[in-house]
Amino acid sequence: MSDRLHLRVTTPATVLIDSDDIAAVRAEDASGSFGLLPGHADLLTVLEPSVLRWRDSEGMLRYCAHSGGVMTVTNGRDVAIACREGVIGTDLDRLREDVLRMREANLDADRRTRVEDTRMHARAVRQLMRQLEEPAEDWKPAP
Repeated sequence: MSDRLHLRVTTPATVLIDSDDIAAVRAEDASGSFGLLPGHADLLTVLEPSVLRWRDSEGMLRYCAHSGGVMTVTNGRDVAIACREGVIGTDLDRLREDVLRMREANLDADRRTRVEDTRMHARAVRQLMRQLEEPAEDWKPAP
């Protein structure tokens, strides 16, 4: 077993980080914040929009704000994160602002989806009502 983690963070457009010299990773899912060390059990989780933190072998802390994504841990060392959007940086306050912006964008997208679903449902109900109110031309009541 290796005493280091291999961390790979990707977006659809780019690889944000691909390093095999990581001592520890800290992430956040719906259950809260958690840490990963070499030898961790296999894991699959959905990450919340947050700031991912990791410490390299030299003890330097690094950060990546991401829009949420899927994290897998395999073989006790391979940590892979796939997210739609991510920003690597050293200014934690700026990254937190990025996370807040990403969370707000996710909430807005959810709201728009709910509104559109409601509109489609209302259109379908109106269409059904029109069809039920119009008598069919070839329909004759039973004697």
